[in-house]
Amino acid sequence: MIQRIQTLYLLLVVVLGTLLCFFAPVSFASPEGAEQFRQLTMTFTHIMDITNPDAPVQVMNVFSLSIISVVIPLIALVNIFLFKRRILQARINVVSVVLCLGWYAVLALYVWFAKENLQCDWYITPWAAIPLVNLVLTLMATRAILKDEALVRAADRLR
Repeated sequence: MIQRIQTLYLLLVVVLGTLLCFFAPVSFASPEGAEQFRQLTMTFTHIMDITNPDAPVQVMNVFSLSIISVVIPLIALVNIFLFKRRILQARINVVSVVLCLGWYAVLALYVWFAKENLQCDWYITPWAAIPLVNLVLTLMATRAILKDEALVRAADRLR
């Protein structure tokens, strides 16, 4: 199981996906000419107003983004242990790729709503690239899984 390269790819997806749960992909700040400065950050489940660090205020709920952020590494972790069912692994990887793309769609919706409702500018952080890296790693794992499946089928033909 561990000697397969797709296991390492999927393990990296698990690690990076877990890291995404602890860091903010987007932060917000009031525009330049605003009369009152506001600084907001996206936590795991909320957008918080951290202008006053002693009493942060919850501004918006981002629960669906949190669910997607948890499901992607969970799917990859389960997929590691399905090493005997390669076709199922490849299909589950397709679902994971769709979830990675969906993460960006949901993030774009939350950013748009926050920008419109809170009148603030948004700034993307490097942590927002994690789902894109996960998408590439999942595609590489799928390619390796399908290569293994072709190798097994070729060996079965020779017998």
